[in-house]
Amino acid sequence: MTNLKKIISATALTSLLSSVPAEATVLGEYIESAYNFVCNDVKSIVDEHDYDVYAPLHAWHNRYTYDHEHTSRYNEDSFGFGLGISHTLEDGDWSGLYAMGFEDSNYHLETFFGYGYQWNWTFGDENQWRAGIGYTLGLTQRHEYKYIPVPLALPLFGVGYRGINLQAAYVPGVHNNGNVLFIFARYQFSL
Repeated sequence: MTNLKKIISATALTSLLSSVPAEATVLGEYIESAYNFVCNDVKSIVDEHDYDVYAPLHAWHNRYTYDHEHTSRYNEDSFGFGLGISHTLEDGDWSGLYAMGFEDSNYHLETFFGYGYQWNWTFGDENQWRAGIGYTLGLTQRHEYKYIPVPLALPLFGVGYRGINLQAAYVPGVHNNGNVLFIFARYQFSL
């Protein structure tokens, strides 16, 4: 009976291991497809775009993950400025390239250079209202990291009416670190 268990276990393990390359191939194809999508979208933004002005507004530290000692000394008024280029697709989705500088939680300059994509649902008169979710990919530079660029991939969501938009990204983290909802305004216009 023990030999039968070994044979069954070896067969199951062999079957499992033989499926790993197929799954890895699917994951590799997905990553390649996502990479190609972003590259093509960036080219489209550069070729045909509107202009954006960004105004960082607030950095809310999630009170469920911070103690009062930290939140009482942190800056949550992340005032700053940013510029970008973007386009809105026919279906209402938005994507853009941008750079922002703002005052971080410790009252130091932080920068973020990124690409964002937001899937939007449009509604209202002439579909002028929109709400959506998406992601942003970019590099941030902070004082405590000696301004060495650190890559980030963050969830993005927002609402807007015509060219006026209120967007937010959530920075995940651990107890007393990260877990910040970064809120900013974006005004999109054509020249």
